[in-house]
Amino acid sequence: MRIAFYLNLSLLVLFPIAWAAPLVRAGLLPLFGLKEISVLSGLAALWETDLFLTVIVALFALIAPIVKTLLLTLILTGRAPTRWLPTLGWMGKLAMADVFLIALYVTLAKGMGIGRVEVAWGLYLFTACVLTSLAISVWTARKTT
Repeated sequence: MRIAFYLNLSLLVLFPIAWAAPLVRAGLLPLFGLKEISVLSGLAALWETDLFLTVIVALFALIAPIVKTLLLTLILTGRAPTRWLPTLGWMGKLAMADVFLIALYVTLAKGMGIGRVEVAWGLYLFTACVLTSLAISVWTARKTT
């Protein structure tokens, strides 16, 4: 349980890094430089055009993962009941939806051939954080039942 606790605490540092890290590099034509897009810069761009979508993405990418991590910390320290674990699994699926959408957008952009899109290291970090969080939740559920 101690390893799960420390891994979970590390997510409180790694998630914000992943939000600021470049997810993709995109450009209209190969001749021009590529612009790095992160979760935070994407939210800032969405804020100007679509408030509803901004709230949805913020919920999936920022709020759900960090709340899940905090609640899991409380469960691992015995300060919250284990009956909350199914709710945490649901919250983890919300965060995975965000990773899926990013991957889908990258695939579509590459397939259209209009511009150039490269996956950046932040997408791997964000995906690893979400998958680690899911794994800790599953492991905790198995150990507590």
